[in-house]
Amino acid sequence: MPGTTTCQTIDNIQVDTGSQGLRILASALTPALALPAVTGTSGAPTASCTVFGSGYTWGSVRTADVHLAGEVAASTSIQIIADPAVPAVPASCSNSGLPMLTATALRSNGILGVGPFTADCGSGCATTALPRWYYSCTSGACVSATLPVAQQVTNPISNFATDNNGVLIELPAVADTGASSVSGTMTFGIGSQSNNQLESAQVLPGNGVTGFVKTMFQGSTYATSFIDSGSNGLFFPLTSMPGCGVWFCPTAPQSLTASITGTNAATTSVTFAVGNGLSLFATGNNALSNLAGPANGYFDWGLPFFYGRRVFTAIEAQVTPEGQGPYYAF
Repeated sequence: MPGTTTCQTIDNIQVDTGSQGLRILASALTPALALPAVTGTSGAPTASCTVFGSGYTWGSVRTADVHLAGEVAASTSIQIIADPAVPAVPASCSNSGLPMLTATALRSNGILGVGPFTADCGSGCATTALPRWYYSCTSGACVSATLPVAQQVTNPISNFATDNNGVLIELPAVADTGASSVSGTMTFGIGSQSNNQLESAQVLPGNGVTGFVKTMFQGSTYATSFIDSGSNGLFFPLTSMPGCGVWFCPTAPQSLTASITGTNAATTSVTFAVGNGLSLFATGNNALSNLAGPANGYFDWGLPFFYGRRVFTAIEAQVTPEGQGPYYAF
């Protein structure tokens, strides 16, 4: 609870460089943790709809002091997923895909969005009542509403007193057949401590509004590309490879190459592998470095991209040794 020592430690939280803000299932919270509701300009409680590639979350917006490894994001807006205190999901949100409102559907107790922006929506939601974002809830119903940026669900890293300009994620390399588990680190800040220096990492600035970078692959350019630890595979357009459901299933592992380009025209070549999705899942392993599937018109560099790399995500407008975010570096 903000400004108090009433706290709860919550495990099994996804780390997602593709979104902004902390989202926790109401079912994971104890009743004693009565977090105050965020009220919009109307004075009514605020609810949030957040759409991901695999579905949506719905719940209240509340304020909490978020403690992470000795850092504190004080009085930060978070989303409480499936909070019984807010009305049922409005159609403008529920038609956005599959509901991720339980631990089974979400496959975790929540999502920690540490992407390249401070708030999950930004100025657009502050000036216009956009559907599938923020809602004002009164009389048993919720309608789209504006919400000031300072009250929107916020990337907690940006609210730290120090080490608040981004994150570094380091995961070990994984064999082609995968691993049952891996252990890695998320280090707060970029160039602010001895263990988060950029060193020789190539900096690739993203679009200032979307964060997107460009990926060049097999003669085509995909301008809406992003580096996303919250996706469990690599997703990209490729019609020549056999598929099995939502995954690629080549008869033998394939080695492919693409180039990622930032808005500063800096380019880095990336070689990656694609294995047979069915065979990979049959191993029973959870960490899979060559799991991939088809996408339409974009390139999603998901969790397999992180294995064996030091990957930085810099937050918009925050100063780093290589300029302001948003950018990726690896």
